Amino acid sequence: MNNRTSSGSAQNPSLGSASLSDLFQEAMALHQCGQLLQAQLLYEKILHAQPQNADALHLSGLIAWQLKDHQKAADLIAKAICVNPGNPAYHLNLGIAMKELRQFSAAVSSYDNALAVQPAYAAAHYSRGNALCDLKCFDEAVASYDKAIALQPNDVFAHLNRGLALQELNQLDAAIGSFDQALAIDPNFAEAYLNKSIALRRLMRLDEAMAANDKAIALQPLNPLAHSNRGLALHERNQLGAAVDAFDRAIAIDPAYADAYFHKSLSLLLAGNFSAGWDYYEWRWKRKSAVATGRSFIQPLWTGSESLQGKTILLYGEQGLGDSLQFCRYAKSVSDLGAHVILEVQQPVVGVLQGLDGVHHLIAAGTELPPFDYQCPLLSLPQVFKTDAGNIASTHAYLQADAAAVAKWTGRMGEKTKPRVGLVWSGNGAHSNDHNRSLNLAHMLAHLPVGVEFVSLQKELRPADQATLESNPHILHFGEDLNDFSDTAALCSLMDVVVSVDTSVAHLSAALGQRTWILLPFSPDWRWLLNRTDSPWYASVALYRQQAPGDWTTAFEMLKKDIQNLILSK
Repeated sequence: MNNRTSSGSAQNPSLGSASLSDLFQEAMALHQCGQLLQAQLLYEKILHAQPQNADALHLSGLIAWQLKDHQKAADLIAKAICVNPGNPAYHLNLGIAMKELRQFSAAVSSYDNALAVQPAYAAAHYSRGNALCDLKCFDEAVASYDKAIALQPNDVFAHLNRGLALQELNQLDAAIGSFDQALAIDPNFAEAYLNKSIALRRLMRLDEAMAANDKAIALQPLNPLAHSNRGLALHERNQLGAAVDAFDRAIAIDPAYADAYFHKSLSLLLAGNFSAGWDYYEWRWKRKSAVATGRSFIQPLWTGSESLQGKTILLYGEQGLGDSLQFCRYAKSVSDLGAHVILEVQQPVVGVLQGLDGVHHLIAAGTELPPFDYQCPLLSLPQVFKTDAGNIASTHAYLQADAAAVAKWTGRMGEKTKPRVGLVWSGNGAHSNDHNRSLNLAHMLAHLPVGVEFVSLQKELRPADQATLESNPHILHFGEDLNDFSDTAALCSLMDVVVSVDTSVAHLSAALGQRTWILLPFSPDWRWLLNRTDSPWYASVALYRQQAPGDWTTAFEMLKKDIQNLILSK
């Protein structure tokens, strides 16, 4: 916080101006020496004599902020502003207090007030950028950081946070440029090396990522985040044993570091070590940026040790649509234990899960829950049932397309004259790994043979893909006519094969028992394991893997050959 003071206040005659000035100087000296409580007593004495002393109000607010009483800080600084609205530091520090109270819009307003008084106030531009990041207004945040940097080009934190905002915008090369600017100013800035490593890893520039991360570790050998990030880079290289070692190092430094336990679980699961992986996967609930949405229930969590005979249990989807489609299969295993099963899932998949074996009551997330005795999130069920690659339940078709929807889409599709290949080339663009798993349609089409009827199973299109479809009118695309997954399931059931990147539609098609060929990045999601072309989760799935990061060549060669064989077999 900025402790800029001003002068001039109405005086209570009980203390003379000279003694007040001396008292104020003594209070500030104590404050600057870190003797906060003693300083606070003197500020209070001044305020007793001069209730409208703006500087004493402001500095009392700073002490409250330093003592983590952010509401009191905001109240005191707001009073100072009422007395002297022309001091930009007061507005800045009120914004900082409001940010601590997570009132981010109010914080931005305070920074704007500071800038109205002093437009060339670098600290206000910088702090405004920070609050805008909290509001996820990353474009505006970058603009604020740019103004701060123009005023103070050597502010390493402005460069760092600008890079972090650019990362959130997936402008990774630009983010690396900002981190490099920070490092040019301070070559020993460990945070800049660390975040540069993260951006490089997301670009799959893994050797460079490791080098940057190792510099961060050399500067901060006891930084658990640096060791965990090293583990992530090793994981992306499929060096899973070394990745686990790095996560263990992070855990040794900070035994409560939930992210390291969670990422360790992903390496163990990808390596096929399910027994240990499921246990560590439960750390997902303790992460600050949780992959799963935590829920609070008065009903106890079912851990597998409690009898379910005659009991009602709520199973609920906790992550993405694909996760719900994959793990809803456990409903039958739970029902077989004598339970009445309520399954709560996202609205788009409710229709396609109608009639799922083992489910007695299917409801959409957000609707009122009926009474139940126990609850369990879907992705904790593999741990409960001690799932390994050899005992996965329901690897064949466990979902069915709605007959009426199939009839509707049979009519829409018309007479079949060629083998039909359903295509899914991209997933949710906001997914953290989308840049590795998704393709553009033009790239996919360039590697596929002729002689088949291509059917787009995509609902939403990116602009480049829309243009590709318009220039390839032979590709059937129904887009907005796909109301929910019931429609998509019906279309999948009419395909000879569904070709998909790793998305929820791949899980849907596989759960229907349809022939499903999935294109996977070099470092795939944990559920697809490594070094195999089949999946223990789905009997109808074949996997086409990158052989090097970012290189789809071999995967497409194999895929093209298999589609050609499919044509010959029809």
